[in-house]
Amino acid sequence: MAPRRTTTKPPKNVPPAPAVCSPCDGSGMVAATVRVGRKRRPVGQQDGICPNCLGSGTAPDA
Repeated sequence: MAPRRTTTKPPKNVPPAPAVCSPCDGSGMVAATVRVGRKRRPVGQQDGICPNCLGSGTAPDA
């Protein structure tokens, strides 16, 4: 009887991890300045959706 041959399975094609969006650092939220009054003076900040990744946290394909 001939010796049994064994082979290794080829590695599965695992897609690379998506790149993190730089303006929001992957959180999907950025600080937006709140302005009030006729002179539009800034009074504070609030969280807003990231305009670059639209809240997904991953860099857009560009």
